[in-house]
Amino acid sequence: MNSIKFSFGARRSAVALAVAVVCLGAQAQSAKVETTVNVGLAAVDGSRADRAQFDQYRALQNNSTQGLLGIDYSLRDEDAGKSVDLTGSNLLSESRELNFVWKHPGSWKFTANYGELVRQEPNTINSASLGLGTTLPTVNKLALSGTGTDITLQTKRTGMGLGFTRIISPALQFEVNVKTEAKDGSRLFGSYLNCATPVNQTLPSCATLGAGTLPMLLLPEPIKSNHTQVETRLGYSADKLRLSLGYYGSFYRNSNAALNPSGLVNLVASETLLALPPDNEAHQFDLSGSYDLAPSTRAALKLGYATVLQRANFVSPGVVNNLDAQVITTSAKLGVTSRPMPKLSLLADFNYQNKDDRTPLFNYNLVGTNRHLPNLKIQSKLQASWQFSPDYRGTAAVEHEFINRGTFTTSGTATGISALRQITDETTLRADLRRQMANNVSGSVGISSSQRDGSNWAQPSAAGGLIAGTNPALNAVFMPTLADRQRNKVKLSADWQASEQLSLQFNAENGSDNYTAPNANGLRDTRVSQFGLDWSYAISDDWAMTGYLAQSTQTLNQSRYLGSVMAFDNTNVSASLGVTGKASSKVQVGANVSYMDDNSVYAQSTDGAARGLPDINYRQTALKLFANYQLEKTSSVRLDLVHQRNSSNDWTWGTNGAAFTYADNTTVSQNPNQSVNFIGVSYVLKLQ
Repeated sequence: MNSIKFSFGARRSAVALAVAVVCLGAQAQSAKVETTVNVGLAAVDGSRADRAQFDQYRALQNNSTQGLLGIDYSLRDEDAGKSVDLTGSNLLSESRELNFVWKHPGSWKFTANYGELVRQEPNTINSASLGLGTTLPTVNKLALSGTGTDITLQTKRTGMGLGFTRIISPALQFEVNVKTEAKDGSRLFGSYLNCATPVNQTLPSCATLGAGTLPMLLLPEPIKSNHTQVETRLGYSADKLRLSLGYYGSFYRNSNAALNPSGLVNLVASETLLALPPDNEAHQFDLSGSYDLAPSTRAALKLGYATVLQRANFVSPGVVNNLDAQVITTSAKLGVTSRPMPKLSLLADFNYQNKDDRTPLFNYNLVGTNRHLPNLKIQSKLQASWQFSPDYRGTAAVEHEFINRGTFTTSGTATGISALRQITDETTLRADLRRQMANNVSGSVGISSSQRDGSNWAQPSAAGGLIAGTNPALNAVFMPTLADRQRNKVKLSADWQASEQLSLQFNAENGSDNYTAPNANGLRDTRVSQFGLDWSYAISDDWAMTGYLAQSTQTLNQSRYLGSVMAFDNTNVSASLGVTGKASSKVQVGANVSYMDDNSVYAQSTDGAARGLPDINYRQTALKLFANYQLEKTSSVRLDLVHQRNSSNDWTWGTNGAAFTYADNTTVSQNPNQSVNFIGVSYVLKLQ
């Protein structure tokens, strides 16, 4: 089945058509029309490197100025019972949005939307290679890194959506929605190339790169794809019965099948031809409904069937032309809610999901075949809530999850895996207590504990398949997603209206995971904690302040063979303080300052000697100011000022001032300290 595509080149005509439709509707004498137009100009300072983070989703590129245009159109025809809304923002930029809604409440509704989003790669590439970001790049080696041409990658998303809802009768409703998005551009991507045997020693080979037999090259992924989603639903509602029949389809099409670099690297096609994401599609059907068994009891059922297909031809077809992959998922969900007593509420849920992998088996790598990856998941939940008093309400629940990953494909291989587990079983106990402590104070506390275990571990065999019951090797590492785990969590929250002017919201959470495997290697424990405080204060009828403070911490500890211990700690702190108010009857002003600090620490020790990777710190500080002056009742002028600073010492793309360098001396770098100033002036006109 082919994907549904729209022509985005005619977007101006589409916008003009939408405007024409609402203007025609405005001719009705009973219609009430409101229009707001926002037009202005924005400017930024600094070089492209100084504002790489700031420009990431603003599509400014090398431009320092940009026009501003927005529209908000509303038409209400009370006699005809119809309304039209048209909103547009950033219409002069490459990240524009346009939304259109035309409806007759109780009868029908039509919606249309169009949007663009451009992402600029914040890292700068310096290279002598040609055609980077295309399917046919030519690799050239720089004599000295940093002496090539600077290249900035970008990706543009262009999307359109159409929707229609028709209320056929009080009991019957039909709805259809179609969304499609085209994605063009390129993104960072690289690959090791196998240079063990050059095809022709008289031609330039991988040895020219001076990087041994496995040189790493920057080969940006060329993107030219389309993703379309279709959803339809037919709903029926009676006194006690509600039914819904739906279909969802997803269609992904990639116009670029492969990346084929040439130039300095001259190898057989199988060594340089890099496959890109293949076409695929999915179809899902579901039937859901609920029935009131009694005034206080309702049962709900949902049945689903889905099939996912990946049948795109291989870039270099051999004995088989494509994977011919198919995964069929069947699901069922049954739930019952009841309130048998005024103080007692009960809930029961049962979820069943079975994934059947029907992809044909074939020996692609001369070692073993691909593997079937079936997955059976059964989840169940029982919950009861009791209103102890007008101030206290308690909830207790037990949840269970069973996962069966099926029998390992005997002809398959599991290279690099120490052991696998077919079945995991997890039970969670949870309790919550909420109290209304006073008319202006409420709070809750919740605790949960879960234990996961499973079937015996089995080791992969060098000849394919698994060997059950074999003692693990001393250096074996076991997957944390399969290992036995004890998880504990506690949550606290409170809302306090301290006074008529001051309100506070507080939340805190702490959780820990402890893993147990057949040996001491691998992930051992993790911990997550979070704290947040939000507040607002009304200084007067004209002035108000808001703010928040938040901190989250994540720690991870793992052991490795021969006594090596590695730890990862991440701490994120963010805060904001803002004030808005009226300086006069015509002037409204506001200011907001925000701060964020994200710090990652990598620690490693061996035989008592402290070692590890350097810390990574990202910090952002932003000051935003605005002033709005009311010229007349229907017009105003707004001024926006932004000052933003970013700093980062991420060693992923460089350390100690040296950029990351590929085998052909291509470099990827980003200014570690960035600063930008933004100013925007706009004129707002309201018409009625």
